[in-house]
Amino acid sequence: MNTPQHVAIIMDGNGRWAQQRGQARAIGHRKGVEAVRQAVKSAGELGIRYLTLFAFSSENWRRPQDEVNDLMNLLKIFVRRDLAELHRENVRVRVIGDRNSLKPDILALLTEAEELTRGNSALDLIIAFNYGGRDDITRAARLLAIKAARGEIDPERIDEDSLSEALDTSEVPDPDLVIRTSGEQRISNFLIWQAAYAEFVFLPCLWPDFDRTDFEEALRQFAGRSRRFGAVAEQDLALGS
Repeated sequence: MNTPQHVAIIMDGNGRWAQQRGQARAIGHRKGVEAVRQAVKSAGELGIRYLTLFAFSSENWRRPQDEVNDLMNLLKIFVRRDLAELHRENVRVRVIGDRNSLKPDILALLTEAEELTRGNSALDLIIAFNYGGRDDITRAARLLAIKAARGEIDPERIDEDSLSEALDTSEVPDPDLVIRTSGEQRISNFLIWQAAYAEFVFLPCLWPDFDRTDFEEALRQFAGRSRRFGAVAEQDLALGS
């Protein structure tokens, strides 16, 4: 089967999962962390090289403060509980997103995870935290503008590669496959530059229910796609399409 090198996941549905069971949204987020653990394990076993998880968007700060606080605490618990195991499993943790507005304790935790696992090579786990696709592009454009103003680069030579190298994901390949759970069919400001030629799979399951079977179903759908990157497939040429 044709396995994608880089899979990105929009983990949607924690709140609805909890509401369907008459429970607080916080319970759904906690169950969602268990699904994260399973997804990381499955990715390694299925031969995925890069796994990006949309953990907290730059728009999520608009949620009720109690929910934001709970999400921050879950992040702390996940890193403290799982970092040692991720390191043992040779997983490298990378973090993308705007770090300028993060509280010192959160920033220190994310930095610790990156530094400890920097030399690992089995799987790159990319955590999109305080991340927004438009913000990513805006910060990249600002960086290029500053370099141009300083005379470090020629504005006329700025191209797609230049901008890609200024994005948070400059050191990893673009995603081949983007998965979204919960049945919603939108990108929600996630990797909007990088996912230009990604395949999308929308699954009906809510994120806390996402398991290996769902991961394999997404990979099965991916394997059946014809990836053309703007060109024409050979079989279409043969048919005169």
